[in-house]
Formats: sequence, structure tokens, C-alpha cells
Amino acid sequence: MANVQRQHAEEQFAEELEALKKQDTGDRPVNWHLSPRAVVTYLTGGKLKNGFEVSAKYIGNRRLMEIAVATLTTDRALLLYGLPGTAKSWVSEHLAAAITGDSTMLIQGTAGTGEEAIRYGWNYARLLAEGPSEQALVVTPMMRAMKEGKICRIEELTRIGADVQDTLITVLSEKTMPVPELNMEVQAIEGFNVIATANNRDKGVNELSSALKRRFNTVILPVPESMQEEVDIVQRRVSSLAKAYKLNAEAPSLPEIQRIVTIFRELRNGVTADGKIKLKVPSGTLSTAEAISVVNSGLALAAHFGDGRLTASDVASGLVGAVVKDPVQDKVVWNEYLETVVKTREEWRDVYRACKDISI
Repeated sequence: MANVQRQHAEEQFAEELEALKKQDTGDRPVNWHLSPRAVVTYLTGGKLKNGFEVSAKYIGNRRLMEIAVATLTTDRALLLYGLPGTAKSWVSEHLAAAITGDSTMLIQGTAGTGEEAIRYGWNYARLLAEGPSEQALVVTPMMRAMKEGKICRIEELTRIGADVQDTLITVLSEKTMPVPELNMEVQAIEGFNVIATANNRDKGVNELSSALKRRFNTVILPVPESMQEEVDIVQRRVSSLAKAYKLNAEAPSLPEIQRIVTIFRELRNGVTADGKIKLKVPSGTLSTAEAISVVNSGLALAAHFGDGRLTASDVASGLVGAVVKDPVQDKVVWNEYLETVVKTREEWRDVYRACKDISI
């Protein structure tokens, strides 16, 4: 069997989860694999009593992770809210992996997501041949999670139409899913809960109804507060992904990552790091996730078309692509930043030349 391109969190970090389980002496809610305290340690990292090192999956305010985990010990669902690229999906997956050992019960929200994707569907061939029956029922991840006492993840909840979103109200408040066609209902087993992610920045989002909002406890995941925090996140994720992609390239130097993160932070904040020059802000979010992508694409270029060392020319195309989403408005923003900021920094001259060589 060929190696999968991307392992689920519970497979990729199985050693850490097992080590935590052996050392975990805390009380575990019903159907939880780890205690709430151990789940937070898995997310934020730390050293166990036996010296085993648990890697940090989320770098930021530990209290946010404590609030998220505490929410899931109650009957309230969890909504991870924030700008694109603030690790909402990443945290959601790792929460499910640590709590139930299964992060695969996933519903992807889109404008085309219908009720049958959340509640249940029908095998129409069997339905026509046999009539309504449990065998003709198509079980969704939500129904599976309810039956098994696990966590169902809903990605991009606000992309789902408001009428479909509201089908969650009964599930979240009554912990049941009626199946009127069979005159039955599915009741949730202890341990069942829902983690949803949402953002209000992208186009095409649908506001949650007040009734649905009340069923969620909302945790807002912010962009990294400090430069060092964001550099640390980029460095860790780039290292992890480079191994997964088997890139034959040297790890990028700290100054190179700091430079990319500085560009992202300055354009995102609309001011240079020293506060002296105000800048126009591009239309994109310039998230940490995009900074990671810029470095990774640069490493791929260095590995396959260079000498394995990341250079300014390797990251230039990624930088331009990340900033210039709108070919008119963002082009002006980017060119102004190049001329007023990048060009004036002696140690950034290579970035200036590489970016100017790219026609946009």
C-alpha cells in the first residue's frame, strides 16, 4: 500500500498521544482518551515526568486552549472563530484526535452543503427497491459521532446556507436526530460533541442565527501577537512539512524566516516594524499559514531547481503571489512597499531585486 500523502493527526502523533495516555492520571470524561489537562498539554506542548517531549501544536495563549477543552467537557459545542490562517482547522483536528482518537468525522461546509450532509441521506436505489429502511439510510459523520460518542468537526460553518445551518439546532440542544421517515431518532452517546470553525473575512459567508450562536461557546483564535511567536510557528511548521514532503533542502535560516514574517506583519498591520512609515494594506489576509506556504514553496524550488539553499529568488514568487490577490489594487500596494521599505534596507536588497524581476 502506498504511503498516504497526509496522515491524520492521531496517526502522525500517535507516539505522543500514547506517551500522554500512559502518564495521564487525571479524570477523563466519558469516552475521552485523555484528561482535559493532558489534552491541553498535547496541544501546547511540554515535557512529561519521564522526560518525553510533547511538541506544541498550537503556539499562543494557553488559556484559549483550556477554554476550548473545558467547553467540550460540557454539553456546549465549540466554535473556533478567527481570520483565515489562524490555525482553526489545525486546532480542531488535534482536539478531536486527542479527545477521541478519531479526527475523521468531518463535514466540509460549502455554499452547496445541504441538509443531507449534516443529518442523513438515502441510498436511492435501495429506497426505491425496498422503501424506507435503516439499510437505505446513508449515515453522515454527524450521525456516526452521535452513535459512537465522538466529536464531529464542521469546517467553514459560515459558508453553509443559513437554513441548513439551523438543522444543527436540534442536534446541539436536544442531542437527538429525528428520522421521521422511519419513525425513529438517533440519540447521542455520552462524549458526543461538535467543533465548528468559521471566519467572517472571506466573501460568501452566512451569519449564524442567534438561536444557533447560543448553542456554541465561541473561542476567537487571534493572529500571533508577537513577531517571535509567529516566527516560531513558521519555523516549526516548515520543518515538519519539509520532512513530510521529503525535500532535499537545507532548513531555512532564522533571518530568512524573520524577513518573510516581517514583510507579512508590516503589510498586515499597515505600518513598518519601527512605526515610522505608514503602509497601504493589501486585500488579502496575509496569514501565518500563507507565510508557511511561501517558505515551503521556496524550499521546493531550492530543492529541485537550486542547490538546496533557500534564497531570495526562491521565495520571491511566493511573496508576490501571497500579497497581490487583486491585480490592480494590490499591485500598487506591493510596488509602493518595495520602493519605500524593501529597497531602503541594505540587507534586503536581494529580495528587492528578486521581486522586481517578477512581472506583475
